[in-house]
Amino acid sequence: MRVPRRESHKARIEIIPMIDIIFFLLVFFMISTLSMTINRALPVNLPTAATSQKDLRENLHLTLTREGGLFLNKEAITLPQLGPQVKAALASEPELTVILSADGEVHHSMVVEVMDELRTAGIAHLAIAVKPDKRSPP
Repeated sequence: MRVPRRESHKARIEIIPMIDIIFFLLVFFMISTLSMTINRALPVNLPTAATSQKDLRENLHLTLTREGGLFLNKEAITLPQLGPQVKAALASEPELTVILSADGEVHHSMVVEVMDELRTAGIAHLAIAVKPDKRSPP
C-alpha cells in the first residue's frame, strides 16, 4: 500500500492582519494629533443669549478678559490706546462694527468704560458677543 505524499505548501505572509494593524495605528495617530492642537483664542467665558446671531463681515474684535486685560484683534492694548486705534480704523472703514467679547466675570463698570471710550472714538455700531443658548430653538 502506498502512502500518499503530502504536498508541501509554500510559506506566505498574510497581509490582511498587517493592513488592519496599520489602519488602527493611522486612526490612533490621527485622533491623538487632534488633541495636540493649540488654541490661539483668548480665554473668555462669554455669557449666553437666546437671540445670538453670526456676523461674517470684517469687524474689529475687542476682548475684555476676567483679569481686566484689553485686546484689540488679539493684540494687547490699554484703555487710553483704544480711542486712537479705533479712530484710525474708522478712517479706512466708516461703517465699522466693533464686537465686544467681555468675560462673564468682568465688572459691569469696566464694560461701560470700554463702551464709553468706543462711543467717544466715533463707533456707531457696537455688538456684544455671546454664546448661543443651547436650550432655545434656533
